[in-house]
Amino acid sequence: MEGKASGQGSIAGSGAQRNTSSLIQYAQSHFDAAHFEGLMAVYGRPLAGRAVALPHDRGRQVVDFVRCSYLGLDNHPKIVAGAVEALNKYGTVHWSCARTRLNFSILGDLEVALSELFAARVITYTTVLAANMSALPLIASGHLTGGVKPLMVFDRFAHATLAFHKGTIASETRVETIGHNDLDALEKLCHVNKSVAFICDGVYSMGGSADIERLRRLQDRYGLFLYIDDAHGISIFGNHGEGFARSQIDGALRERTIIAASLGKGFGASGGLLMLGTARQEELFRRFAVAHAFSASLNVAAIGAALASQRLHLTNELAELQATLRSRTALFDSLVPTEQRGSPLPIRTVELGDELTAIGAARSLLDRGFYTSAIFFPTVARGKAGLRLCPTAGHSEDDLLALGHAIKDVLTEISDSRLR
Repeated sequence: MEGKASGQGSIAGSGAQRNTSSLIQYAQSHFDAAHFEGLMAVYGRPLAGRAVALPHDRGRQVVDFVRCSYLGLDNHPKIVAGAVEALNKYGTVHWSCARTRLNFSILGDLEVALSELFAARVITYTTVLAANMSALPLIASGHLTGGVKPLMVFDRFAHATLAFHKGTIASETRVETIGHNDLDALEKLCHVNKSVAFICDGVYSMGGSADIERLRRLQDRYGLFLYIDDAHGISIFGNHGEGFARSQIDGALRERTIIAASLGKGFGASGGLLMLGTARQEELFRRFAVAHAFSASLNVAAIGAALASQRLHLTNELAELQATLRSRTALFDSLVPTEQRGSPLPIRTVELGDELTAIGAARSLLDRGFYTSAIFFPTVARGKAGLRLCPTAGHSEDDLLALGHAIKDVLTEISDSRLR
């Protein structure tokens, strides 16, 4: 599930606490309602484009606006063929072995190819979660910041797969959470602390983005260490799909920036990765990062798919798909008013406020043939429930036009019911 961290303030050592119990207590009834309405844990079979068949509903076909395959690559024939080719060549799916011991040679090929594509030292992981779990404790240790354990500062909207690790790293160093994109607060912390690491998303899962240019200025002035999870920005920005964050950083990453990214989502394959700046960082991660030293690699099919996508990223087709995505997003904006209208980012949210209203709206859209995400706490703040929609290059113009009319009808129904 997509998610945001909540709350501000500092955490020190043993004082770290989680609010899982109260979170469940508040959100349980809304999850129950969403499951009852058939909106969560949905199992389907992919069809052409963004269509999905629902076997539990007599094979009914719906158009999916939930998947984050922004360029429509997750069922691209070349990427599927890459997965099949790798399986046939290697004759196995998975090696149950820690990566510090034995690796598929094709995985080395992939990491070299991705390093060249993104102009960084790339290490792959099974998921972005695994990449984040590996990186944050190492940053907190001080080994990447000249031996000084940094103050770890989280953006309040940092993804749940980042925020979850606050308690773990608080046993290593001090942790603080600041308001979303509150870079004035971040600068104040930089001014009074010897070493600061800032943890944020590049493109946020509920819309919006980090101010990379200003973060770079803070980095130049204070030596700020940047850890940016750009899972939602990869492939859709940059001449070679290097992502929202990497495309704004000229030259090498050097020693004060690490970017996490997804091999799913825009990239269309499966897995996650870290873009590192130095040989020393790569050495530390390959020896001591938990998900590298104590877990296995991507499976062979995922590696083959990622290699095929890497090759596609070097062709003109990438720019064509990026242009199509921009066109589809602009069409959606012309049909549905959202706070993100006009943004180059392909995530749109329709705020409805009440959780049950949002769930009911998503169910009404599903009845009309469109699967969308009902979002509510803890994914968004309490009282900010609504719909999350992902227009992609894989959607046709007719898909967008039909969705726009359906949303207009549903919003009219909600407005009429509130007037009664």
